[in-house]
Amino acid sequence: MNTNTSKEKKKVNTKKISGIGLMIALAFVLSYIKLYDMPMGGSITLEMIPLVIMGLRHGVKWGTFTAAVHGIIQLILGFSNVMYCATIPAMIGCVLLDYLFAFTVLGLAGVFLPLFKNKLIGAAVGTAICGALRFLCSFLSGWLLWGSYAPKGWSVVYYSLIYNGSYMLPNIIIGVIVILIIGKTAPGFLFQKQE
Repeated sequence: MNTNTSKEKKKVNTKKISGIGLMIALAFVLSYIKLYDMPMGGSITLEMIPLVIMGLRHGVKWGTFTAAVHGIIQLILGFSNVMYCATIPAMIGCVLLDYLFAFTVLGLAGVFLPLFKNKLIGAAVGTAICGALRFLCSFLSGWLLWGSYAPKGWSVVYYSLIYNGSYMLPNIIIGVIVILIIGKTAPGFLFQKQE
């Protein structure tokens, strides 16, 4: 076994793990800097940016791992929200749709890079699609789990679409703009060569 190769792999993994910790911490801090906070959950923040960046820089495996860990941290901190669910299946749905799936999908952004000749376009499309997948999780959660909060006379589907879209659409637009700015000004940071 080549000792230099082993040391290089350890160095690379240590670098990635450090990057994961840094991006989770950054996403956590950004989740508390709210441009707008919705009355029954959801907000406009820059929280998704570090998670998308990990997916773009290091691919699906590391991106989804980073995003999932962040989702678990958010779940632990917001576990009281799960307690509002009336049944065990609803609690499980809340854990999956509002936390685990909703954040983990943000780490998939790197999947779309190879589909485009221009990496910057791939990054923007990947960010938009991952944001849309997160919106889908929120929409399904609102429709299936939180329908009782819809105003009287409103369709639950329509209410979930409007409510969740009102903060997720700005998050997606802001996310795409920030990723484009980072990709234009620091492409070496955003598109690190994947091992």
